[in-house]
Amino acid sequence: MSDSKYCIITGSTGFVGKSLKIYFNNCLIKIKPVFRNELVNDIHFDNNIDTIIHLAGKAHDLRETSRPEKYYNVNFELTKHLYNAFLQSDAKKFIFISSVKAAADNLTCILTEDFTPNPQTHYGKSKLMAEQYIQSQPLPAKKSYYILRPCMIHGPGNKGNLNLLYKFVKRRIPYPLGAFNNKRSFLSIENLCFVINELITRDDIPGGIYNIADDDALSTNEVVSILASSLKIKPRLWKIPKTMVMLLAKIGDKLHIPLTTERLNKLTESYIVSNEKIKRALKKDLPLTAIEGLKITANSFNKN
Repeated sequence: MSDSKYCIITGSTGFVGKSLKIYFNNCLIKIKPVFRNELVNDIHFDNNIDTIIHLAGKAHDLRETSRPEKYYNVNFELTKHLYNAFLQSDAKKFIFISSVKAAADNLTCILTEDFTPNPQTHYGKSKLMAEQYIQSQPLPAKKSYYILRPCMIHGPGNKGNLNLLYKFVKRRIPYPLGAFNNKRSFLSIENLCFVINELITRDDIPGGIYNIADDDALSTNEVVSILASSLKIKPRLWKIPKTMVMLLAKIGDKLHIPLTTERLNKLTESYIVSNEKIKRALKKDLPLTAIEGLKITANSFNKN
Protein backbone atom coordinates (compact mmCIF):
# COMPACT_ATOMS: atom_id res chain seq x y z
CA MET A 1 0.00 0.00 0.00
CA SER A 2 1.52 3.31 -1.05
CA ASP A 3 -1.02 5.80 0.23
CA SER A 4 -2.45 6.29 3.70
CA LYS A 5 -6.02 5.20 4.35
CA TYR A 6 -8.26 7.41 6.48
CA CYS A 7 -10.82 5.68 8.68
CA ILE A 8 -13.64 6.63 11.01
CA ILE A 9 -13.89 4.34 14.03
CA THR A 10 -16.72 4.14 16.55
CA GLY A 11 -16.26 2.41 19.89
CA SER A 12 -12.61 3.47 20.02
CA THR A 13 -12.52 3.39 23.84
CA GLY A 14 -13.44 -0.30 24.04
CA PHE A 15 -11.09 -3.27 24.07
CA VAL A 16 -11.17 -3.84 20.30
CA GLY A 17 -11.01 -0.11 19.55
CA LYS A 18 -7.95 0.45 21.73
CA SER A 19 -6.25 -2.61 20.24
CA LEU A 20 -6.94 -1.40 16.70
CA LYS A 21 -5.42 2.00 17.43
CA ILE A 22 -2.24 0.34 18.67
CA TYR A 23 -2.17 -2.02 15.67
CA PHE A 24 -2.69 0.79 13.17
CA ASN A 25 0.20 2.76 14.65
CA ASN A 26 2.43 0.38 12.69
CA CYS A 27 0.44 0.78 9.45
CA LEU A 28 -0.28 3.60 7.02
CA ILE A 29 -3.79 3.92 8.42
CA LYS A 30 -5.00 7.14 10.00
CA ILE A 31 -8.02 6.86 12.24
CA LYS A 32 -10.45 9.41 13.60
CA PRO A 33 -12.60 8.32 16.55
CA VAL A 34 -16.28 9.22 16.54
CA PHE A 35 -18.06 8.98 19.88
CA ARG A 36 -21.59 7.76 20.44
CA ASN A 37 -23.00 11.19 21.34
CA GLU A 38 -21.81 12.44 17.93
CA LEU A 39 -23.85 9.78 16.14
CA VAL A 40 -27.30 10.82 17.34
CA ASN A 41 -27.49 13.86 15.07
CA ASP A 42 -26.79 14.33 11.37
CA ILE A 43 -23.47 12.77 10.44
CA HIS A 44 -21.14 14.25 7.87
CA PHE A 45 -17.84 12.63 6.92
CA ASP A 46 -14.82 14.33 5.39
CA ASN A 47 -14.28 13.60 1.72
CA ASN A 48 -10.98 11.84 2.38
CA ILE A 49 -12.55 9.14 4.61
CA ASP A 50 -12.06 5.73 2.98
CA THR A 51 -13.51 3.32 5.57
CA ILE A 52 -15.95 3.39 8.48
CA ILE A 53 -15.31 0.81 11.20
CA HIS A 54 -18.34 0.43 13.44
CA LEU A 55 -17.41 -1.13 16.78
CA ALA A 56 -19.74 0.74 19.13
CA GLY A 57 -22.57 -1.34 20.54
CA LYS A 58 -24.35 -2.62 23.59
CA ALA A 59 -22.48 -5.71 24.79
CA HIS A 60 -24.19 -8.90 25.86
CA ASP A 61 -25.25 -8.65 29.51
CA LEU A 62 -24.79 -12.14 30.91
CA ARG A 63 -26.64 -11.14 34.08
CA GLU A 64 -29.65 -10.12 31.96
CA THR A 65 -30.23 -6.88 33.86
CA SER A 66 -30.31 -4.58 30.80
CA ARG A 67 -33.62 -3.40 29.35
CA PRO A 68 -34.34 -5.00 25.94
CA GLU A 69 -34.92 -1.66 24.20
CA LYS A 70 -31.34 -0.58 24.96
CA TYR A 71 -29.98 -3.34 22.72
CA TYR A 72 -32.20 -2.28 19.82
CA ASN A 73 -31.52 1.45 20.28
CA VAL A 74 -27.76 0.97 20.26
CA ASN A 75 -27.08 -2.15 18.19
CA PHE A 76 -29.76 -1.61 15.55
CA GLU A 77 -30.86 2.04 15.39
CA LEU A 78 -27.35 3.44 15.81
CA THR A 79 -25.97 1.12 13.15
CA LYS A 80 -28.83 2.00 10.81
CA HIS A 81 -28.18 5.72 11.30
CA LEU A 82 -24.45 5.35 10.69
CA TYR A 83 -24.90 3.10 7.65
CA ASN A 84 -27.31 5.59 6.07
CA ALA A 85 -24.65 8.28 6.49
CA PHE A 86 -22.08 5.95 4.88
CA LEU A 87 -24.34 5.45 1.85
CA GLN A 88 -24.54 9.23 1.37
CA SER A 89 -20.80 9.79 1.89
CA ASP A 90 -17.71 9.34 -0.29
CA ALA A 91 -16.45 6.50 1.93
CA LYS A 92 -15.93 3.24 0.07
CA LYS A 93 -16.07 0.59 2.82
CA PHE A 94 -18.23 -0.07 5.87
CA ILE A 95 -16.99 -2.64 8.39
CA PHE A 96 -19.59 -3.65 10.97
CA ILE A 97 -18.48 -5.72 13.96
CA SER A 98 -21.45 -7.95 14.68
CA SER A 99 -21.22 -11.24 16.62
CA VAL A 100 -21.60 -14.98 16.16
CA LYS A 101 -24.51 -14.56 18.58
CA ALA A 102 -26.43 -12.92 15.71
CA ALA A 103 -26.50 -16.41 14.21
CA ALA A 104 -26.91 -18.73 17.20
CA ASP A 105 -26.67 -18.81 20.97
CA ASN A 106 -26.16 -22.59 21.07
CA LEU A 107 -24.72 -24.93 18.47
CA THR A 108 -24.96 -28.62 17.66
CA CYS A 109 -22.85 -28.22 14.51
CA ILE A 110 -19.91 -26.13 13.28
CA LEU A 111 -21.09 -22.58 12.58
CA THR A 112 -20.65 -21.43 8.98
CA GLU A 113 -22.03 -18.40 7.17
CA ASP A 114 -24.69 -20.66 5.56
CA PHE A 115 -26.30 -21.29 8.95
CA THR A 116 -29.85 -19.87 9.14
CA PRO A 117 -29.72 -17.29 11.97
CA ASN A 118 -31.87 -17.99 15.01
CA PRO A 119 -30.70 -15.81 17.92
CA GLN A 120 -32.60 -16.15 21.19
CA THR A 121 -31.35 -13.11 23.13
CA HIS A 122 -32.07 -9.43 22.60
CA TYR A 123 -28.35 -8.93 22.04
CA GLY A 124 -28.25 -11.43 19.20
CA LYS A 125 -31.56 -10.30 17.73
CA SER A 126 -30.52 -6.63 17.70
CA LYS A 127 -27.22 -7.49 15.99
CA LEU A 128 -29.05 -9.57 13.39
CA MET A 129 -31.49 -6.72 12.71
CA ALA A 130 -28.54 -4.43 12.01
CA GLU A 131 -27.01 -7.02 9.67
CA GLN A 132 -30.28 -7.43 7.79
CA TYR A 133 -30.71 -3.69 7.38
CA ILE A 134 -27.23 -3.35 5.90
CA GLN A 135 -27.91 -6.21 3.49
CA SER A 136 -31.29 -4.80 2.45
CA GLN A 137 -30.09 -1.40 1.26
CA PRO A 138 -29.15 -0.78 -2.40
CA LEU A 139 -25.38 -0.45 -2.53
CA PRO A 140 -23.97 2.35 -4.73
CA ALA A 141 -21.20 1.48 -7.16
CA LYS A 142 -17.67 1.22 -5.72
CA LYS A 143 -18.97 0.76 -2.16
CA SER A 144 -18.64 -2.40 -0.07
CA TYR A 145 -19.82 -3.59 3.33
CA TYR A 146 -18.24 -6.24 5.52
CA ILE A 147 -20.22 -7.78 8.37
CA LEU A 148 -17.80 -9.52 10.72
CA ARG A 149 -19.06 -12.06 13.23
CA PRO A 150 -16.28 -12.63 15.77
CA CYS A 151 -16.48 -15.30 18.46
CA MET A 152 -14.96 -14.80 21.92
CA ILE A 153 -12.24 -12.15 21.50
CA HIS A 154 -9.25 -12.09 23.83
CA GLY A 155 -5.89 -10.40 24.12
CA PRO A 156 -3.77 -8.08 26.30
CA GLY A 157 -6.04 -5.66 28.13
CA ASN A 158 -9.04 -7.97 27.94
CA LYS A 159 -11.26 -8.10 31.04
CA GLY A 160 -13.60 -10.91 29.97
CA ASN A 161 -14.28 -14.50 30.97
CA LEU A 162 -10.74 -15.69 30.28
CA ASN A 163 -9.44 -13.25 32.86
CA LEU A 164 -11.88 -14.69 35.40
CA LEU A 165 -10.76 -18.23 34.57
CA TYR A 166 -7.13 -17.12 34.90
CA LYS A 167 -7.78 -15.84 38.44
CA PHE A 168 -9.47 -19.16 39.23
CA VAL A 169 -6.37 -21.07 38.05
CA LYS A 170 -3.98 -18.66 39.80
CA ARG A 171 -5.63 -19.41 43.14
CA ARG A 172 -4.91 -23.10 42.44
CA ILE A 173 -8.59 -23.92 42.67
CA PRO A 174 -9.19 -27.25 40.91
CA TYR A 175 -11.31 -27.09 37.76
CA PRO A 176 -14.10 -29.57 38.61
CA LEU A 177 -15.50 -30.16 35.10
CA GLY A 178 -12.51 -31.93 33.59
CA ALA A 179 -14.67 -34.90 32.54
CA PHE A 180 -16.45 -32.71 29.98
CA ASN A 181 -14.48 -32.41 26.74
CA ASN A 182 -16.27 -29.45 25.18
CA LYS A 183 -14.64 -27.42 22.40
CA ARG A 184 -14.92 -23.66 21.86
CA SER A 185 -13.60 -21.28 19.24
CA PHE A 186 -11.65 -18.23 20.34
CA LEU A 187 -10.34 -15.18 18.51
CA SER A 188 -7.02 -13.50 19.23
CA ILE A 189 -7.24 -9.71 18.99
CA GLU A 190 -4.11 -9.86 16.81
CA ASN A 191 -5.96 -12.01 14.26
CA LEU A 192 -9.01 -9.72 14.30
CA CYS A 193 -6.86 -6.61 13.75
CA PHE A 194 -5.06 -8.41 10.91
CA VAL A 195 -8.36 -9.18 9.17
CA ILE A 196 -9.64 -5.61 9.52
CA ASN A 197 -6.35 -4.26 8.19
CA GLU A 198 -6.60 -6.53 5.14
CA LEU A 199 -10.17 -5.37 4.45
CA ILE A 200 -9.11 -1.72 4.62
CA THR A 201 -5.96 -1.94 2.53
CA ARG A 202 -7.10 -4.34 -0.19
CA ASP A 203 -9.77 -4.00 -2.87
CA ASP A 204 -9.97 -7.64 -3.96
CA ILE A 205 -11.94 -9.02 -1.00
CA PRO A 206 -15.66 -9.51 -1.74
CA GLY A 207 -18.10 -7.85 0.64
CA GLY A 208 -20.55 -9.85 2.74
CA ILE A 209 -20.77 -11.73 6.03
CA TYR A 210 -17.70 -13.40 7.51
CA ASN A 211 -17.23 -15.44 10.66
CA ILE A 212 -13.97 -14.51 12.39
CA ALA A 213 -12.25 -17.09 14.59
CA ASP A 214 -8.86 -18.66 15.18
CA ASP A 215 -8.17 -21.83 13.23
CA ASP A 216 -8.65 -24.42 15.97
CA ALA A 217 -11.21 -24.81 18.73
CA LEU A 218 -9.87 -25.55 22.22
CA SER A 219 -11.33 -27.52 25.09
CA THR A 220 -11.71 -25.83 28.46
CA ASN A 221 -9.20 -28.36 29.82
CA GLU A 222 -6.66 -27.13 27.23
CA VAL A 223 -7.37 -23.51 28.15
CA VAL A 224 -6.87 -24.24 31.87
CA SER A 225 -3.59 -25.99 31.05
CA ILE A 226 -2.33 -23.03 28.97
CA LEU A 227 -3.26 -20.57 31.73
CA ALA A 228 -1.53 -22.74 34.33
CA SER A 229 1.58 -23.00 32.14
CA SER A 230 1.81 -19.19 31.98
CA LEU A 231 1.89 -19.22 35.79
CA LYS A 232 4.45 -22.05 35.80
CA ILE A 233 2.15 -24.26 37.85
CA LYS A 234 0.53 -27.63 37.15
CA PRO A 235 -3.09 -27.50 36.00
CA ARG A 236 -5.53 -28.94 38.51
CA LEU A 237 -8.24 -30.76 36.59
CA TRP A 238 -10.77 -32.80 38.52
CA LYS A 239 -12.56 -35.37 36.36
CA ILE A 240 -15.60 -35.85 38.54
CA PRO A 241 -17.97 -38.30 36.81
CA LYS A 242 -20.44 -36.49 34.56
CA THR A 243 -23.42 -38.26 36.12
CA MET A 244 -22.45 -36.95 39.56
CA VAL A 245 -21.97 -33.38 38.30
CA MET A 246 -25.31 -33.47 36.46
CA LEU A 247 -27.03 -34.76 39.60
CA LEU A 248 -25.51 -31.92 41.63
CA ALA A 249 -26.76 -29.45 39.02
CA LYS A 250 -30.31 -30.82 39.30
CA ILE A 251 -30.12 -30.42 43.07
CA GLY A 252 -28.91 -26.87 42.45
CA ASP A 253 -32.03 -26.19 40.36
CA LYS A 254 -34.17 -26.91 43.41
CA LEU A 255 -31.98 -25.39 46.13
CA HIS A 256 -30.91 -22.33 44.08
CA ILE A 257 -27.19 -22.91 44.63
CA PRO A 258 -24.58 -21.62 42.09
CA LEU A 259 -24.32 -24.86 40.06
CA THR A 260 -27.58 -25.30 38.15
CA THR A 261 -28.42 -27.26 35.02
CA GLU A 262 -28.49 -24.08 32.94
CA ARG A 263 -25.11 -22.90 34.23
CA LEU A 264 -23.58 -26.36 33.75
CA ASN A 265 -24.76 -26.41 30.14
CA LYS A 266 -23.19 -23.01 29.49
CA LEU A 267 -19.90 -24.09 31.06
CA THR A 268 -19.67 -27.38 29.16
CA GLU A 269 -21.29 -26.64 25.79
CA SER A 270 -19.31 -26.65 22.56
CA TYR A 271 -19.34 -23.65 20.21
CA ILE A 272 -17.16 -24.17 17.14
CA VAL A 273 -16.92 -21.49 14.46
CA SER A 274 -15.55 -22.02 10.95
CA ASN A 275 -13.22 -19.35 9.56
CA GLU A 276 -12.83 -20.98 6.14
CA LYS A 277 -14.74 -18.31 4.22
CA ILE A 278 -12.61 -15.37 5.41
CA LYS A 279 -9.38 -17.34 4.85
CA ARG A 280 -10.42 -18.16 1.29
CA ALA A 281 -11.20 -14.50 0.68
CA LEU A 282 -7.90 -13.32 2.16
CA LYS A 283 -5.84 -16.08 0.49
CA LYS A 284 -3.66 -15.88 3.58
CA ASP A 285 -3.27 -17.66 6.90
CA LEU A 286 -3.99 -15.83 10.13
CA PRO A 287 -0.85 -14.62 11.97
CA LEU A 288 -1.43 -16.61 15.16
CA THR A 289 -2.64 -20.11 15.95
CA ALA A 290 -5.27 -20.47 18.64
CA ILE A 291 -2.69 -21.71 21.16
CA GLU A 292 -0.17 -18.95 20.32
CA GLY A 293 -2.82 -16.27 20.77
CA LEU A 294 -4.01 -17.72 24.06
CA LYS A 295 -0.46 -17.89 25.39
CA ILE A 296 0.01 -14.17 24.63
CA THR A 297 -3.22 -13.37 26.49
CA ALA A 298 -2.29 -15.58 29.45
CA ASN A 299 1.16 -13.97 29.72
CA SER A 300 -0.45 -10.52 29.66
CA PHE A 301 -2.62 -11.52 32.64
CA ASN A 302 0.52 -12.64 34.44
CA LYS A 303 2.05 -9.17 34.05
CA ASN A 304 -0.93 -7.37 35.60
